[in-house]
Amino acid sequence: MNEKSCSFHSKEEFRDGQGERMSAGYSPSYDNDKSVLAFRGIPISELKNHGILQALTTEANEWEPRVVSTEVVRAQEEWEAVDTIQPETGSQANSEQPGQLISFSEALQYFQTVDLSSFKKRIQPTIRRTGLAALRHYLFGPPKLHQGLREERDLVLTIAQCGLDSQDPVHGRVLQTIYKKLTGSKFDCALHGDHWEDLGFQGANPATDLRGAGFLALLHLLYLVMDSKTLLMAQEIFRLSRHHIQQFPFCLMSVNITHIAIQALREECLSRECNRQQKVIPVVNSFYAATFLHLAHVWRTQRKTISDSSFVLKDLEVLAKKSPRRLLKTLELYLARVSKGQASLLGAQKCCGPESPPFKDLTFTGRSDLQPHSS
Repeated sequence: MNEKSCSFHSKEEFRDGQGERMSAGYSPSYDNDKSVLAFRGIPISELKNHGILQALTTEANEWEPRVVSTEVVRAQEEWEAVDTIQPETGSQANSEQPGQLISFSEALQYFQTVDLSSFKKRIQPTIRRTGLAALRHYLFGPPKLHQGLREERDLVLTIAQCGLDSQDPVHGRVLQTIYKKLTGSKFDCALHGDHWEDLGFQGANPATDLRGAGFLALLHLLYLVMDSKTLLMAQEIFRLSRHHIQQFPFCLMSVNITHIAIQALREECLSRECNRQQKVIPVVNSFYAATFLHLAHVWRTQRKTISDSSFVLKDLEVLAKKSPRRLLKTLELYLARVSKGQASLLGAQKCCGPESPPFKDLTFTGRSDLQPHSS
């Protein structure tokens, strides 16, 4: 800028005008430069399009750049790319955010659309029987599952073959939803850490406890906490699992109950009910919830402890396979009474709060770990 544009007629004029002009956010030379005034109010991201920055620099210093370094070229390319960046909009972008809860139907839809062919090859839809066992099952056993329901049954068994992938955003949202619903937390948590032991996993990585049930175990927990009819039941069972004497690992117990549901489905114990409702997944979900409810009732009323876990699960499996309809009816009546405020699983029983110790020092024996000849 030349000396004329920066000069004042007197020192007094300089003192009087300096504060006013500088507080306005521009130099005195801008009053005499009409080309600059034309660009006032233009966002800084748009100035590059008009070459105003280069024009001012060249005009002031009367210097033309001759050699441009690679750093300058790279910076210029990054600056020019600013206009091309578009913010993500729409439901698809929002659905990938880890802070958003996921419903059971959304998680199920994900498995219905993703390619599971490699996992489907591993399943055995039904138990193979030979000899007298096959004859007895044919004569006195439950009916066969209708042909139109077998694809849905295979999907359930295929999901049970899938493991937990912490890199999959849907898998992560399922874990986050379970954690938030059970603990009441509004914040995300790490997918690995000691906080999962507070929910009843044996270690810091929930994936290591899903053997025998796969991701179906997490879907069942998701169903339990996201269904408005079973959420209160899930919270009460979780409170019971933190009892100062009768405590048990909630999530690990749930995994074992999912395993029982898988076996009942493969042994066609649920076929009659599935045929009656013309559905498989809702029946398996209700069967899982009903079995968990019965376990909690036995655990509380018979004052079971962690040392009884394997025997309780073994008896529970026998009852569940023998009388699934009875368990489902009990669940139906219980949920109807809970909705009216007439039933509570725990009643006035005192349970521990969040300060209960984790389960890392306790030995939990699942139904699959029970030895046939143990006393």
